Amino acid sequence: MENIGTLEYVLDKYSKIWSWKVTGDRAVGMISRLVPEAWYGENVDEVIIPDSTESVKQIKLIMGRYPLEILSKSVWQRKIVKTYAPKPVLPPVKLKLKRAKTGVQFRGKLLNFQKEGLDFLLKSSGNALLADEMGLGKTVQTLSYAATEKQTFPILVVAPLVTLKNWEREIEKFLKKKSKNGRILESESPSVTLIRTGKSHELPKTDIYIINYELLFKRREDLENLGIRTIVCDEVHNLRSKTTQKYKAVKKLAASPSILYRIGLSGTPIYNRGSEIWPIIDIIKPGLLGSFKEFCEYFCYVNEKGKAIVLENKRASLRNELQKHVMLRRKKADVLKELKDKVRYKEVIAADTDYYLEELDKIWTKVEAEQKDDDATEFSKSASYHRAIQSERQIAGIAKVPHVINFVKNIMEIEESVVVFCHHKVIHKLLHQSLQEFSPVSIIGGQSDSIRQDQIDKFQKGESKLMIAGIRAGNVGINLTRAKYVIFAELDWSPAIHRQAEDRLHRIGQKNTVFAYYLIGNGTLDDHVANILVDKSYEIDEIMDESKENYENKDKAELILAQIQDKIHSK
Repeated sequence: MENIGTLEYVLDKYSKIWSWKVTGDRAVGMISRLVPEAWYGENVDEVIIPDSTESVKQIKLIMGRYPLEILSKSVWQRKIVKTYAPKPVLPPVKLKLKRAKTGVQFRGKLLNFQKEGLDFLLKSSGNALLADEMGLGKTVQTLSYAATEKQTFPILVVAPLVTLKNWEREIEKFLKKKSKNGRILESESPSVTLIRTGKSHELPKTDIYIINYELLFKRREDLENLGIRTIVCDEVHNLRSKTTQKYKAVKKLAASPSILYRIGLSGTPIYNRGSEIWPIIDIIKPGLLGSFKEFCEYFCYVNEKGKAIVLENKRASLRNELQKHVMLRRKKADVLKELKDKVRYKEVIAADTDYYLEELDKIWTKVEAEQKDDDATEFSKSASYHRAIQSERQIAGIAKVPHVINFVKNIMEIEESVVVFCHHKVIHKLLHQSLQEFSPVSIIGGQSDSIRQDQIDKFQKGESKLMIAGIRAGNVGINLTRAKYVIFAELDWSPAIHRQAEDRLHRIGQKNTVFAYYLIGNGTLDDHVANILVDKSYEIDEIMDESKENYENKDKAELILAQIQDKIHSK
């Protein structure tokens, strides 16, 4: 095989340290992607790499596929010795929790780990982030707290629109009514007002108010007059940006003099990057992580896009700080011993690359014209670019639809229930039409609560063995334990979205191993998205949990991407 460049051991002119120099246009292109510590040499086709164990490992990874001519053979063949101190390992915070007894207003039974969750909420004085993995019953633990702690009513529940009815059902199922004289009414449940309109008007006096995030800023003044004592933010990652209206509305409500308890619920409080935890904690326990500037100065670095990323050597200390003061995080593997594993596969499938490249050319030709328009504003140019990215995602999905359909049919042949998630409505429609032989049920944005629940019930009862769901419409507030196969026909930018979707199946009540298939369209934007998901997953796992999940080999993923880029540029 032909060499793509040379490798030489040199004394770097600028740093004055012995390093590895790689030359050759193709070799430099690959190294610059795989070794972030590298820097350019004196010439454009040179790159200098520090002489460390990790760097040599990456060079060897490349040379397994693309050989380099070694100009310093004796040095290259020597045994590399680690010259840096190992990363300090912080002992995890171990909470001593007992199995708390529920109050008389609670109806039903808690599992043992849920009783410990109740104890955590009691010990944290109701100002806490309950971050158990999806499917462990955060809702029921919160309701048990409301029934046990004193002076919790009236309660405001802020949640995604699709989960409002579920909260109403859970309240009726698990809580008993307490009369004004303190008597428990066994056959009744607390009064609930479901707020479904943004028009301002006086709200009735009830025990619990339920509202979605998007309406909150419109009804904030009405809610401020109710003397709310407990605010519960379900799927609290909705508050991960401190610049949004919903964040500002919750922040102001949570600071009301009447509020005693602030509870955030999310199995994925960090969606994309670790700094997203700051706005959430700022609402639940203001000041715990300092100001945002102080938090970033201590825990983060700023990447090339201006985003605050938590430093690798600070992720464990951030996790410990959260667990010590505000966050309870349990994984299903730790508390549900009877729950089987969840297994992920990244499956590269064929795609219609002729169609994809032809449509891609049309998209970017249009973008170039819009960018050159002298009358266009910076805002319209930015919007044009983002439209192009969304269009590229859609054509990537369309390009692989026939192969996704074949994959689904192969799974359905063994007569197992299957859930397929996609992103775009056009992909949802194509899948639904092409898989009619299986009489699929659907979850998609814009459905009414009753239709959505009817579709879920049909699937859970076995009346249909195939569910086709929008990944953003069907990733929260539903139970799909009938299935053990979940297929991602399209990828989302956030790993948290995928995990929430997986855990519609992998939760209490699931008796089988759950198999998650991520279908990557060969030669499409999927390659890039998959790589981003890996990077984001590593940061999230190290902050939320004690170790990274080993479902993806990062080095291998990066090498694959580098190979794809090399093929594109060498044509």
